[in-house]
Amino acid sequence: MIIDTHSQLWNEEAFKAMPEHMKAGYLAIFGSDFAGPKLEDEIKDMDEARVDKAVIVAIDAETVWGYKVSNELVAEAVDQYPDRLIGFAGVDPRKGVLAVRELERAVKELDLKGLKLLPHLLEINPNDKIMYPVYEKAQELEIPVLLHTGTQFHSGTRIKYCQPLYVDDVAVDFPNLKLVIAHFGFPWFYEAIAVCQRNPNVYINLAGWAPKHIPEPVITYINGPLRNKALFGSDYPLLSRKRIVEELKQLPFKNGILEKIFDENPKRFLGIN
Repeated sequence: MIIDTHSQLWNEEAFKAMPEHMKAGYLAIFGSDFAGPKLEDEIKDMDEARVDKAVIVAIDAETVWGYKVSNELVAEAVDQYPDRLIGFAGVDPRKGVLAVRELERAVKELDLKGLKLLPHLLEINPNDKIMYPVYEKAQELEIPVLLHTGTQFHSGTRIKYCQPLYVDDVAVDFPNLKLVIAHFGFPWFYEAIAVCQRNPNVYINLAGWAPKHIPEPVITYINGPLRNKALFGSDYPLLSRKRIVEELKQLPFKNGILEKIFDENPKRFLGIN
């Protein structure tokens, strides 16, 4: 089985929710004549790569950026393809108790299975105490938290909020909360490796990168002490899953490591039997 632990919801409603300057980045990738996203394209992309299941994420950065891909929208997509898609909620910790209540509702009523947070869109460091009530609720609900770390291409935002070192505090303070350092924290990948290696509850993913450009130290550690902590992710639609899967197979991973990245580790992370 191949499980993609990190991708975006790709349909018309999610695209419309994106701020205009962020849409421009996608149009630069897909061309100015781009006709618009369809959820069926996401499923087709999974089929072409022989990906069995994929996590899709909601986004709530409403307070700072007015950007929201709602939990309902993600839940509706999952309802259309319940055997293929796994929904992660999005909440805005700046909303205080409302964010905590929304996370509980998203899990208990909408059946979403995790939480996605983007510190650069929230303009809050991951270890800021504003975030802690949300982490407490996620730990109580026994759901994982996927944290964007490292660089990104949202115009006007700041990557200083996305250093993986901040995740260490969260991991120590919430030892029963599964955390993911997304995008292996580039350019701070040594920080990401260290935080992941020393905290049993922290994972690392490879989403958003053409595998041929993954730094060699990341591959070395995945072949070694992070072999049970590395997760396949695509960050679709930025790259096709087929390209990522094919390029991953060309990297110098030891025997059995790809099976861990594609199957064993994602199942353990997501609680899939």
